[in-house]
Amino acid sequence: MKDTNKTFFLFLLVLALIVNVAGINVNFFTDDPGLYAAISKNLLWKKDFFELFTYNRDWLDKPHFPFWAVLLSFKVFGVSVWAYRLPALLFFFLSLIYTWLFAKKYYGRDIAMIAVLVLATALNIQMSNTDVRAEPYLMALIMGSVYHIASLYRRYSLKHLLLTALLTACAIMTKGIFVIVAVYGAVLGQMIFEKKLREIFRWKWLALAILTILFTFPELYALYTQFDLHPEKTVFERHNVSGIKWFLWDSQFGRFINSGPINRKASGSKFFYLHTLLWAFAPWCLLFYYAVFKNIKNIIKHIALKEYYTLSGGLLLLMLFSLSGFQLPFYTNAVFPLFAIITAPFCIENLPKFGMRFRHVTFLLYAILLIAAVVIIDSLLKPSNYLLVTTIFAVLGFTNFFFKGLTDFHIRIFAVSCLVSLFAGCYLNVVFYNEITPYKGEIAAASYINQKPFDKVDIYSLKFENNNFQFYCKRPVKFLPIGQLGKFHPTKPSVFFASQLSIDYLKQTHVDFKILKSFITYPQENILPAFINKKTRQSVLGHVYLIYR
Repeated sequence: MKDTNKTFFLFLLVLALIVNVAGINVNFFTDDPGLYAAISKNLLWKKDFFELFTYNRDWLDKPHFPFWAVLLSFKVFGVSVWAYRLPALLFFFLSLIYTWLFAKKYYGRDIAMIAVLVLATALNIQMSNTDVRAEPYLMALIMGSVYHIASLYRRYSLKHLLLTALLTACAIMTKGIFVIVAVYGAVLGQMIFEKKLREIFRWKWLALAILTILFTFPELYALYTQFDLHPEKTVFERHNVSGIKWFLWDSQFGRFINSGPINRKASGSKFFYLHTLLWAFAPWCLLFYYAVFKNIKNIIKHIALKEYYTLSGGLLLLMLFSLSGFQLPFYTNAVFPLFAIITAPFCIENLPKFGMRFRHVTFLLYAILLIAAVVIIDSLLKPSNYLLVTTIFAVLGFTNFFFKGLTDFHIRIFAVSCLVSLFAGCYLNVVFYNEITPYKGEIAAASYINQKPFDKVDIYSLKFENNNFQFYCKRPVKFLPIGQLGKFHPTKPSVFFASQLSIDYLKQTHVDFKILKSFITYPQENILPAFINKKTRQSVLGHVYLIYR
């Protein structure tokens, strides 16, 4: 690759990192980040490392690793939204490093550079680095595990053995044991396609399994001490709940066969992720599908691929997600590094005539659609700070000067695709989220109750779902089931957070209460067009309340 192209790609990478970090201090809009941040804050307040609580009640839903990472960040930097996102962003950076290392090893530096850019500019990656859940952690841990297990497969190394076991264990302690499908499936696929299945009987794989279990011990210990040692605790509305059984079975396989305490109400479409990827992995999805088709076709024709890890691990985990009824768009982010490596060679290498046309058409199509989407959203949103929008356009306009050095058309069109995706991601992280988060009444209510006159007031929530309120409150928030409010007689002044549904229920059941203050809110997470449109926004807004008795 020419030096000019390398300089431009380095510029694109820096721009991509800036866009991905741009939303680090944006207030929470969805409930999950508020929940995870509140649980991590509770660890800090309780000075406890192992037991997870929400609203001062035992919580059993996700493993511990992300909470430990956020706890460390809170201890160092204090409790804030940016301190919550910081560890996830650091793991996102680590995923880029491992993507680079793996792709460089099997495809060379040029393709590795492209793979990193594909990953950093995928639309849902940019969105998820603001709406942070567990996926940024998984991206680094799965990609790192695949990189080290591939090295271990080629040649025994104590370093790669330990790092594979450690990263795999951390991935398990982030999302559960299903992540081994991507890691072990990657190396198993490599063995199968290389016709070296005898390698599976090497003692190093037994050592890897034992070490992985040992490194997972902190999770097992935490669950045992919080739940298995206390069968009297009420979890999932019943007693005798084993945390270890939940971790090893109910949280994973129990969900898939719909037998666990957390189950799906209806089975989702088995093709959910295939059409979700069209926007989540934009602007690379269609080319990714083409790359998968060509790779499978070459396998059928017995044409050797440079490696089989990414195809095996990535597609196996995608199939597992598709078979599950728990289908959420951000799940696939975990294997986006593998998808980026599969796609990267097809972004700039010479392809057959149809492939070249297909690549150019898909890049052009996504560029048009993304720009059109931003223009339409902006025309409806009518943001208050148009200076930010102008700045984004100015940066992109300035970038055009660099295009003069890009002589190859396929390099040019790839660069345009990166820029357009970054434009969309930047608009969402810098303009869109900042425009809609003021309509989360939970945050405004927490800010109000944080004032000094309420320092000695007990704070309660009438529902578990109000987690942004729980996080933004500077004091512990207790939980009181709404049905008990009528019989509740506090010993000191108390304030209760209530949604409109809760208020309606209290009125219907004739429970006496007084409204301390009401706050305008957008009462759901799905962003409807009527909410985006400034002219119709009022029609979908509601209220949340602080009440007292």
